Amino acid sequence: MQLVLIKLALAALVGLILGIEREAKHKPLGLKTCVVISIASCLLTIVSIEAAFETHNGESFIRADPMRLAAQIISGVGFLGAGVILRRSNDVISGLTTAAIVWAASGFGIAIGAGYFYEVGIAVVLVSITVVILPFIVQKIGPHALREQEVRLHVFVRDNSDLTQVAKEIRDLVIDVKDIKLKGHVDGHKIEARCTINQGAEELFIHYNRIQKIPGVTRAEIDSI
Repeated sequence: MQLVLIKLALAALVGLILGIEREAKHKPLGLKTCVVISIASCLLTIVSIEAAFETHNGESFIRADPMRLAAQIISGVGFLGAGVILRRSNDVISGLTTAAIVWAASGFGIAIGAGYFYEVGIAVVLVSITVVILPFIVQKIGPHALREQEVRLHVFVRDNSDLTQVAKEIRDLVIDVKDIKLKGHVDGHKIEARCTINQGAEELFIHYNRIQKIPGVTRAEIDSI
C-alpha cells in the first residue's frame, strides 16, 4: 500500500511539473489536466499489473499481459491530445507541443506505475530542458534560420499613398514575405502580409517602429503566428 501511495504521489509531482510549464505559457492544456492524466495513467498501470499477477496467484510466469491496460492509455490519451491542436484562421497549426506534453504525462504515469522511477526522473529532466531551456539557447546562439519567426503584419495606408512603394519598403525591412494582400479600409487601404522577422521582443519593436515611419502608413499591427 505504501508503494502505491509513493507511485501516485510521484505521478502527481511529474504532472505538476509539466502542467506548470504549460500553464505559465497560457496554453490550452493546464495544470489540473496534466496532473489528472499522470495520476490516472499511473493508477491504471498499477491495476493492470496487480490484476494480472493476482489472476495467476502471484506466479512469476504468467500468460496474461500485465501492461495490456496501460497500452490502451497511450492510444486513448492521443485523442485527448488531438483536442488541443488548433488550426487558426491563417492556416497555422498550433498546440502540437501541448499535445505532446499530454502524451508525455500519460507515459510518465505508466512508467511510474510500473516502477521505473529512475528512468522517469531522467526523462522529466530532459523534457523540461527541451521545452524550457532549449528554445532560449537556440534563440541566443542557434543558427540564424532558427532565430527567425513568422508574423502576420497589418499595415494601414492613406488613400493618396503610393501602395507599390509602401509594399517595397516593407519587403526591404523584413527578411522574407511569403504572401501580401491589399484590402480596402475605411481610412484608406490595408496591406496584409505574412512575413519572416528576427525573433525576440527587441527586434520586434525595431521592425514595428521602422514600419510605422514609412511615408503614408497611419498604423501598423504585428501578430505572432
